[in-house]
Amino acid sequence: MGNETTAAAPAAPPDELPRRRSLSPSRAGDFLTCPLLYRFRVIDRLPEPPSPVAVRGTLVHAVLEHLFDQPARGRTPEQAHSLLAPEWERLAADEPELASLFGSDAERVAWLAGAGEMLDRYFTLEDPRYIDRLDVAPGGEIRIVDYKTGTAPPEEFEARALFQMRFYALAIWRSQGQVPAMLQLMYLGNGEIIRYWPDEADLLATERKVEALWRAIERAYLQRDWRPRPGRICEWCAHQAICPAFGGTPPPVPDDLPDSLADVAVPETAQDAIASI
Repeated sequence: MGNETTAAAPAAPPDELPRRRSLSPSRAGDFLTCPLLYRFRVIDRLPEPPSPVAVRGTLVHAVLEHLFDQPARGRTPEQAHSLLAPEWERLAADEPELASLFGSDAERVAWLAGAGEMLDRYFTLEDPRYIDRLDVAPGGEIRIVDYKTGTAPPEEFEARALFQMRFYALAIWRSQGQVPAMLQLMYLGNGEIIRYWPDEADLLATERKVEALWRAIERAYLQRDWRPRPGRICEWCAHQAICPAFGGTPPPVPDDLPDSLADVAVPETAQDAIASI
């Protein structure tokens, strides 16, 4: 979920492929948290150094993804653990800089063991032999399941998590014409689960928020006004050195825009904003 890929018309020549505006739940959350962070990640496309916590999250998600490639009876703790080392080797081969995360083999082994503990915690929360991550019941009801490898957020960050779930539900509703029966966030860091039961009124409100959010993003670009919003999230931000809130100076806004903002215009509906999820 949440992939930021775009679809192109297959019949068009490469130099005439249409550019589609797109907005993922993660990038929407960035803008709500801090418009300047959104700019650094989407407009400037600045690199961010990998962290053991973030990479472990990527690893666990990859393992769970491949676990669900198995037939239901093969989705076992043993199978999940057998995928850890190969998936880590694949990640390290794709991104050699990840090797610098650990000062010794012992640190890497302990880190992998922590990923294994998260997988074990997942199996205490549900049995993947009987469910899929996007579950469709015999009656047609849809349940969306997403995994977080951290712990459940404190109250001040819970709204962002719920917005992401509503965003997913909106995308399902508008693409499939069906309101999901339930959305579920599973925090593998401490085993907590957040459940959300959407309805049409709630999703219409979310749609209006997404439309307003996209207009705000485009307005920020047109006015070159990407203001920082200092808060607790700053403690983990990789861009403090160039953030005005910390005495830094951002680089000039680049001239080449990402495809998501290639045609700066207010979308008529939220479909333009969520089309690439």
